Amino acid sequence: MTTRTPARPSDGGEDRILVLQGGGALGAYQAGVFEALSENSADLDWVAGISIGAINAALIVGNRREDRVARLRQFWELVSSSSVLQGVASLATVREGTNEASAMQVMMFGVPGFFTPRFPPAPFQARGTPAAISYYDTAPLRETLERMVDFDRINSGPMRLSVGAVNVRTGNFAYFDSAREPLDARHIMASGALPPGFPPVEIDGEHYWDGGLVSNTPLQYVLDQPCERSRVVFQVDLFAAFGGLPTTLAEVTEREKDIRFSSRTRLNTTNEMDRQVIAQAAQRLIERLPPQFRDDPDVQALAQVRGPQGVEVVHLIYRSKHYESQSKDYEFSRVSVEEHWASGRADMAHSLRDPRWIGREPVGSGVHVFDLTSDATSSNLPKN
Repeated sequence: MTTRTPARPSDGGEDRILVLQGGGALGAYQAGVFEALSENSADLDWVAGISIGAINAALIVGNRREDRVARLRQFWELVSSSSVLQGVASLATVREGTNEASAMQVMMFGVPGFFTPRFPPAPFQARGTPAAISYYDTAPLRETLERMVDFDRINSGPMRLSVGAVNVRTGNFAYFDSAREPLDARHIMASGALPPGFPPVEIDGEHYWDGGLVSNTPLQYVLDQPCERSRVVFQVDLFAAFGGLPTTLAEVTEREKDIRFSSRTRLNTTNEMDRQVIAQAAQRLIERLPPQFRDDPDVQALAQVRGPQGVEVVHLIYRSKHYESQSKDYEFSRVSVEEHWASGRADMAHSLRDPRWIGREPVGSGVHVFDLTSDATSSNLPKN
């Protein structure tokens, strides 16, 4: 298979990468982040995503630069178009109840352009068929992707796309990467095929489920890839690892989901820092060795340890509103989608304006993490 090296924009010598976590309806936050990012900085070299992050990534990479925000808007308006509660959902006194009602509506009737409930339900379907091992049919998502995403652009354009999934048979993580292979709607759907809601997606004789079963962010994959230039990574998480002690069983369920899907972004960046320290130490050691030892297999192995390219990670995290519950990732009401979008846009704009980001020194080596929204007032609505 031929490996394609994507062209790079002339941006001053760094790779700019957008990394998108999974999180269902919360993915509108990522769309808002991208809108602000596209208005305030150079174009991206690479977008990587898991689950809803893979869908957003495909909508970004698979459209012309001037059409990307509009296409994201079109998708999020489509999937939030069925709520019957729009007129009252914005009233703060009833918001929690209307959110739960909206989530129940999704469970019963599905999401336009995304998935529909199976009838008859799975227990009455033929054993071994996709319909027997999932509650919903994702054929609408395939049609939406094929209509809104130009896969020829993904496979031949300058921006790289990577999406993660899990091989059902082996349990191993798999990444589908436009730098290595042609991608189509199946690869995006595989990344978001969360069981038992959605069926696995078959690709070349293997079946794949949602990448979030193993890791809900592709950050480690991005950091593992060889790169000759420094990197700026915009990591957008939809679940916060940090949170308070629950006070009710409902809060326990929400907190458990936050922890499970928060993806240990901090652990990934810490591991990268440790790895770069080891790489630099190995290079210094090799330089001090007498010439007769340079061809030793162990020395050659150490020489292959990735060099000290610098990495800057701008970390953005969606922070739940006080009226959101464990259903927040499948609550697709229009008012919630618009709130998530606005929060993402505000958080990204705040980060790009922050003096700590504007005044940062050029990154030479090591990993530098910027979490600039923890003290931001990105929304007028209360947060946990």
